[in-house]
Amino acid sequence: MKKLARKLKKSQNDDLSLPTRDDPAPMDTQEQEELVRSFEKSQAQQSRMWRALFASLLFCFAAFLMHSIHQQVSSPWELRFHAYFMEEMDSWMIISADWLAVVACSLAIKGLLHNSKHHRRWIWFSFLTGIIVAVFWLYYMLRLPRFHWDVIWLPFGPISGTGLSLYVDHLLLESSDEIRKLRGYMYAYKAS
Repeated sequence: MKKLARKLKKSQNDDLSLPTRDDPAPMDTQEQEELVRSFEKSQAQQSRMWRALFASLLFCFAAFLMHSIHQQVSSPWELRFHAYFMEEMDSWMIISADWLAVVACSLAIKGLLHNSKHHRRWIWFSFLTGIIVAVFWLYYMLRLPRFHWDVIWLPFGPISGTGLSLYVDHLLLESSDEIRKLRGYMYAYKAS
């Protein structure tokens, strides 16, 4: 009976135990190359996907701003978020601020989708443009008799979108650098 209990205990522990030795055969150069190439291909595919996703989100926001501009031109002050500022500024100022926000989004989209070593400049230009838009809207929001939290997206929408673009670009470049480092760490396997 004790023998059977020991055998059962031993067979249960063997299935759940961790290996006690490393794999004795290292990867050869071709296997390493294939592994690094697969990582590079996967990273490039994921980079395109994430850049396209955030660019499409920015495009949707820019399309909404274009609709807002059209509404302000065709029938001024009908949109509630513009009507708050009726006493504070002229209609052309709102249209100009919305156009500047569209430019900020467009620059960020170009920076995300442009394939060159200077693509980050476009995103930084869009971020600076977003700061100008944020200062403009915050100035006029603070001049209102009562602060309206429902229009907080006017100053912070474009700058948030461009800030997210910078962050996504940074993360994707960081992962690309890690794969480049991995390529540099490849060793030459010599079979004897």
